[in-house]
Amino acid sequence: MEYSRITSVADPLFRQVHNLLSEVFPPEEVLEYSLWKEPLEDPGIRVFAAVHEGSVVGTTEYRYYSDWNVAMTDFTIIGREGLGVGRFLAQHRLKDLQKLAADNGKELFGMFAEIYDPYRVEHAFGGIKPMDPFVRREVLSHLGYKRLDFPYVHPSWQGDGEAVSGLDLCFMPGDENLEQIEAALVAGFLTRYYAVLADKPEAWTSMVEQLKGRNAVALLPL
Repeated sequence: MEYSRITSVADPLFRQVHNLLSEVFPPEEVLEYSLWKEPLEDPGIRVFAAVHEGSVVGTTEYRYYSDWNVAMTDFTIIGREGLGVGRFLAQHRLKDLQKLAADNGKELFGMFAEIYDPYRVEHAFGGIKPMDPFVRREVLSHLGYKRLDFPYVHPSWQGDGEAVSGLDLCFMPGDENLEQIEAALVAGFLTRYYAVLADKPEAWTSMVEQLKGRNAVALLPL
């Protein structure tokens, strides 16, 4: 299996990646195909495909913020069972991020991720069993992710200004004994991460403002 980076919508692998995204995630979570041109060309956004015998069997997107020394996993998709795709993607992603942090003279502080709450979300996720939210949540818990203690919404990626719920914002600390992180880090991260979407729902704006008024956010078990 190969870990192949995609930096252009013209890459033949990207059509397979986008097809996977569209099959697995709800429409409001998927950026339209042509709008991927700039993100893929952005050196700070890292999109990789797990390629097995010429076919994309999994994909992940993530980014590293050198000033905060944190990362964000945008998505991880396992497209085929029985190949160890999830472990393959997680290991290669972590190695890549650790190198980026080392090049920044640091050890990675941690990584954010949005994780579906299976008790609030009803979606088939393409019928792929490893993508079942109950399974994914347990796997991510084993990887070390913890739930940030506040009610979370995010702006729809369809750019319609709607608030999307049914997810938790989580964080995987480099130090597994960490019990909280600064609220200013969370608010700053969310503000930068969603800056690309001009139309923000009031619920999201209010959530960020409340975070700015707090000192810390607790890390709770998933």
